[in-house]
This record gives sequence, C-alpha cells and structure tokens, in this order.
Amino acid sequence: MARLHVVTGKGGTGKTTVAAAMALALAEQGKRILLVEVEGRQGLAQLFDIPPLPYVETRIAQGPGGGEVFALAVDAEAALLEYLDMYYHLGRAGKALDKVGAIDFVTTIAPGLRDVLLTGKVYEATRRKAHGRLAYDAVVLDAPPTGRIARFLNVNHEVADLAKVGPVRNQADAIMGMLRSDVTRIHLVTLLEEMPVQETLDAVEHLEELDLRIGSIVVNMVRNSPLDDESIALAVKEKLPAAEISRGLRAAGVAVSKGLVDTLIAEAHDHAVRIGLERENRDRIDALGKQVTELALQPEGIDNGTLIDLAEEFRA
Repeated sequence: MARLHVVTGKGGTGKTTVAAAMALALAEQGKRILLVEVEGRQGLAQLFDIPPLPYVETRIAQGPGGGEVFALAVDAEAALLEYLDMYYHLGRAGKALDKVGAIDFVTTIAPGLRDVLLTGKVYEATRRKAHGRLAYDAVVLDAPPTGRIARFLNVNHEVADLAKVGPVRNQADAIMGMLRSDVTRIHLVTLLEEMPVQETLDAVEHLEELDLRIGSIVVNMVRNSPLDDESIALAVKEKLPAAEISRGLRAAGVAVSKGLVDTLIAEAHDHAVRIGLERENRDRIDALGKQVTELALQPEGIDNGTLIDLAEEFRA
C-alpha cells in the first residue's frame, strides 16, 4: 500500500489544492497524515488560512473521516543543519555555519544537494516510527511542478558529481530505493487544456524512464456542459434554433431581442468549441492507460469547506 503520495502539476492547475484535498481524504478515522511542501511558497498556510508554517510538524486540520492532518514546510537550510547534526554531530558548530552564511553558500553552489535534503526529510518522515508504529500513516508531498519533477526526484543523478561514496551518497541511494518502491506513487494534476496536458504526458514519460510509479492523473476544475451532444454539434455550427431559444427566454421571464438571441448562439458556439477541445485532451490523457480522477470546478473559490468537498470526491 502506498504511504508516500507525490503530487505534481503545471503551475496554475491547482497542485497544492489537490495535495491538501488528498491529505484530508486519507485522514480516515484515527489516521495521521503529514502534508509537506518544499518550494518555500507557504502555499499550504495560505490555503488553510493559517500563519506561515515553521520547520516543525504542525497539526492543521481534521479529515472528514476523523483523522488528523499535520503540515510541514521543509526549508533546505534547516534540513542541512539537521543533516549535519545527525551524521556529523556538529550541534552548535552547525548553527555557527548558518550565521556566517555557509549553509546558504553550500546549497547554492550545489543545488543538487538542496533536492537531496528536501527529499531526504520526506524520506525520514515516511519511515519514522513512534511507540513501535509509523509516526504517519501516509505522507503527501506538494512537490515541484511537472517541468522539474523528474530532476527533483532523481536524486541519484543530482549527487553523482557531489559524492561517489559516504553519507550523502548512501542517503541518495536510500531515497531512490523508497521512491521506486511500492510505498510511493506520483500523481499528476492537469487541466483539460493543451499545455498542462502536454506537460503531463512529458512528465509521465520521464518519470517512467526513471522507474518511478505513476498513481493517478488528476483532472482538476472539470466543468460539466449543460448541453447534450446533439446541441453541442449544432452549437459548433452556430445552428441552434433561434425560435426555441426565444421560447425558453420568454418562459424564464426574460425580454427577448434578436441581439440577445444572437449573443447566446455565439456564446454557445464558443462553449461547444471549448468542450470539443477538452474532449480531445481527455482522450490524450486516457491514452496513457492510467487511473484518472476528476475533481469538479469550484466556482466560488477554495476554502476549508470546498477542501472537504474535494476530499470527499477523492474518498468516493
């Protein structure tokens, strides 16, 4: 059973919202879920309308099933201090390095090390035990976007020029072992639009080349059309019956004019064209042969209530 759920997606697809909803969905009766972000944006704090998250695991929500969701914003510099203390027992010396800017210097000249540290913290949280059992039943990672997710997760490649042997190399190997195992699934968030779908297809190809396992494709912000297929076909050709539209407007108590009817026919045309493009993109996603999860558009925006609704869609 998967215990680490990595959520990625092109910017603007609602990746962080999906990660949060997934964490809430996993928080069934008595379960403890850790929701992690690694990009320094404090997106989770904004989403849950809470103060910025510290580098401490903090309880932020209760799932619809009665479990608990904790959150952690991983900071590369703090993770490096933790790493130095864990493997080299630097203690106060490590903090002194931070004060003189050495930590930031190291992670800047060796950006691959930054990704090892970030994924390393997730690795530790996924495996950590407390009182003889796993500290968390599952970890959900709000990961970098699809454009750099393969590089972010391929930590072996990132440290190849940094360390051939030693603790850094060993940790990178252990992280890759977990990421390629049955405990990890990578979920990709997309919209039914050309660019997000293409990035999703490219990311799936690159991730599978690295022997990483895809969980599901999450199609976010799905809009259902009020038109049936016959009406859509007519709307594309701008041949919706004007007389029928006029009767409908009068029945609704709306004053009818030719300009209004023409405007509605033009808007229906645009709507039908968009539906056609969305169906083409959905076919491209289905061709991957992966599990697909659809989440409805939330026209009023995202708040705690809508997060719960999205979590229930995941649970269903």
